[in-house]
Amino acid sequence: MSYAAAAAKGPKQTAEEKRAPPPPQVEHVDSPSTSSLIDVDSDSVRTVPSDFSEQPIQTSTQFERIEHEAEAAEARAEEAAHKAKAAASKAAKDAKAKANKAAGRFEANSDNPVFIGNAVAVVALSAGLGFGAYRKYAAGELSWKVVGAWTGVVGLFALGDYYLSSYLFKNKYPPKK
Repeated sequence: MSYAAAAAKGPKQTAEEKRAPPPPQVEHVDSPSTSSLIDVDSDSVRTVPSDFSEQPIQTSTQFERIEHEAEAAEARAEEAAHKAKAAASKAAKDAKAKANKAAGRFEANSDNPVFIGNAVAVVALSAGLGFGAYRKYAAGELSWKVVGAWTGVVGLFALGDYYLSSYLFKNKYPPKK
């Protein structure tokens, strides 16, 4: 049952109920508050020079505010520079420690056949793919289908290499820490 059908079954509205409510009206009131406005024709109204807003500093309060803002900005800049210097120093120390750890791990495992095999496989695969891609490009046969297919082959090789390396690391040639 639709909403229209459900509404049709209910009680009928009168013509007055169907009519939209009248829009609100603004009341006009003469209040004495408007009589307190300044008369611009009187002598009490003062004007400022036309170049007042172009002056760099109009009041002493404004001068003090600008001076305070400059000092605060300088303090924030010094604090930010100090924080950036500390963060950069920490990042450099972390990077150096990580590089030393990786270099130490590589040196400790330089005689591990799994590490050597992986290095040789990566170099051979990269050289083979690069040479093959150049030959396809030179012959005009390099397309996105060919690139996609060889990307899949590289993915399968990487997956097989990962599982074989994991097996060899666990069972035959554990890496040195």
